[in-house]
Amino acid sequence: MHPLAGVGVFEGFETAVFGYPGVVAATVVGVLTLALGLYALRRIRRPMGARFQEVLAGRDTLAILMHPNPDPDAMAAAIGVECLADQVGTDSTLQFSGQIRHQENRAFRTVLDLDLDAVDHVSELAAEHVVLVDHNAPRGFAGADSVLPFAVVDHHPGEGAGEEFTDVRTDYGSCSSIVAEYFQDVGAKPVPPDQHASEINAEYTLPSTVATGLLYGILADTKHLTAGSAAADFRAASYLSPGVDEDLLDRIANPQVSAEVLEVKARAIAGRQIEGSFAVSDVGSLSNVDAIPQAADELVQLEGVTAVVVCGERDGTVYLSGRSRDDRVHMGRTLEAVVEDLPNASAGGHARMGGGQIQERVALPNGGEEEVESVPRPELVDRLFRSMSGDI
Repeated sequence: MHPLAGVGVFEGFETAVFGYPGVVAATVVGVLTLALGLYALRRIRRPMGARFQEVLAGRDTLAILMHPNPDPDAMAAAIGVECLADQVGTDSTLQFSGQIRHQENRAFRTVLDLDLDAVDHVSELAAEHVVLVDHNAPRGFAGADSVLPFAVVDHHPGEGAGEEFTDVRTDYGSCSSIVAEYFQDVGAKPVPPDQHASEINAEYTLPSTVATGLLYGILADTKHLTAGSAAADFRAASYLSPGVDEDLLDRIANPQVSAEVLEVKARAIAGRQIEGSFAVSDVGSLSNVDAIPQAADELVQLEGVTAVVVCGERDGTVYLSGRSRDDRVHMGRTLEAVVEDLPNASAGGHARMGGGQIQERVALPNGGEEEVESVPRPELVDRLFRSMSGDI
């Protein structure tokens, strides 16, 4: 190599830098843009569970909020999120509004020994940062409209979103399946019921009680993987299986049934009105509103019936619960159409099941009650039939 060859290269570089500064600047900007783009793409492609866990790790305390009158899927998703948060050093409080009265729901809470706090007012939320599970819009307590959740994990249709994290998968049969997938995403290993987490060689683990709860949440919301389930629900159940405690699962699945629930089911069947393959039953006043969806589950099993709605009243509120195995009847939209022009009413749900409420009386600041505009029960029944028939 000629001794002056290096000098020539240097001079060429110097000419490029000082002779064409715009080209050099554009090159530098291009390289930086490419690097940032690759970094952003890598972060976007990370599994949702890893992204969610990172969001949880950025908070000292959380309020994990279930929907009103939480069912096994909501409670299971909540304890799953709590477990994820705990393993990154974040403290959580599980909260709900309404009541836990359904015997299946009470058994779930009791058997898994869940610590759940009731909320009647927004001021009772345990932390500034709120995670919504199994619903995407806060409701069911005074001041709920003022809550801006920072994270939402749900499988129901809706427009709600979290300020920093939103994962709403309406094609999944349960919220528990989404949360189980989060554990898979971070490489958590289910802990068998006869082992302790310390015996598992993994950075993250899935305790047996949480695995059992998540599996039951999936089974409850998909009718034991026979209705409304997706491939993801089966994959989640398979992943959870090694950690499931069969004894706990059996105790949750087979609780005692109250006499009132059996009576309401009987009233729903005996008092049903039939139009074609659709049924509506008004069970009147009752103290346990969780008996209404259970009655709907029974009624839709009747031969020749493809879609049903059961309604009943408690403390000035009419509760609706619908079930459909008819492709013509999307039950969530059916009930929404029935109440959309009624004040103090709400409804929604999936194609196969839905629910709603119509307030006939509202509480006054002085402690009294005031009747509000509603719809007579015979007209409500007629609306339900017309909506199922597609006439509303």
